[in-house]
Amino acid sequence: MSAVRDMNAVVGSHDLLLVTLDTLRYDVADELVRAGRLPNLARALPGGRWERRHSPGSFTYAAHAAILAGFLPTPVAPGPHPRLFAATFPGSETTADGTWVFDAPDLPTGLAAAGYHTICVGGVGFFNKLTPLGSVLPGRFAESHWAPEFGVTSPTSFEEQVACAERAVARAAARGDGPVFLFVNVAALHQPNWFHLPGASPGHGDGPASHAAALEYVDRHIGRLFALVSERRPGFAVVCSDHGTAYGEDGYTGHRIGHEVVWTVPYGEFELEQGGWR
Repeated sequence: MSAVRDMNAVVGSHDLLLVTLDTLRYDVADELVRAGRLPNLARALPGGRWERRHSPGSFTYAAHAAILAGFLPTPVAPGPHPRLFAATFPGSETTADGTWVFDAPDLPTGLAAAGYHTICVGGVGFFNKLTPLGSVLPGRFAESHWAPEFGVTSPTSFEEQVACAERAVARAAARGDGPVFLFVNVAALHQPNWFHLPGASPGHGDGPASHAAALEYVDRHIGRLFALVSERRPGFAVVCSDHGTAYGEDGYTGHRIGHEVVWTVPYGEFELEQGGWR
């Protein structure tokens, strides 16, 4: 088993950020960062590149149930691969010395027990809290937020989510709370995304080009999240996709299917120096 970052030295001393870029395909993300079209993400990602990984699920609910239990996307090379976070589980083959182990059913609950204020800013419908199912994932956090302007039909969804996160973290700081675990599920990449293409109309439909335009839109604002979680103390961030989506490959459209463009996702993890993101 290869070495893992020592998360026992991170948890407790750093604010934590987990961003899931819902439905983002690896091939599109990789092409854009290599072309210099994601300057903020390139600045943050190790070596300025995405890591290619496999998703733990083929659609939002399944992938997030795993991710929020500590099963982040898996490196594509043969494993086993040690994990950053892991629930106590006898016989786990991916828990290493550097893994931060929590005695709870999910990561937000484990971090809350360690003194973190946990915040969820939802995006897609599985975080909208409008139904029992849409309340399961956000219900794991001490504080959760969703509004229609955060959702998939909003052309300004990510800006609205970032502003919500900024307000939530500011309130936590004003209360004198300890470190923050901020989770943001970004809806902008999900269908429909045609409106991120300049001059597009509904008739244009969605495709790799509009998917790419949505990612460029996210990149323009994501630096605000990096600054937010490194303002009061050092930050540690994981930015990844939960799954990809098909735009006609082999006749497939959408996700919740076993196709390469769905299972293969971009991933990045990195520390943020306190006050270093401006």
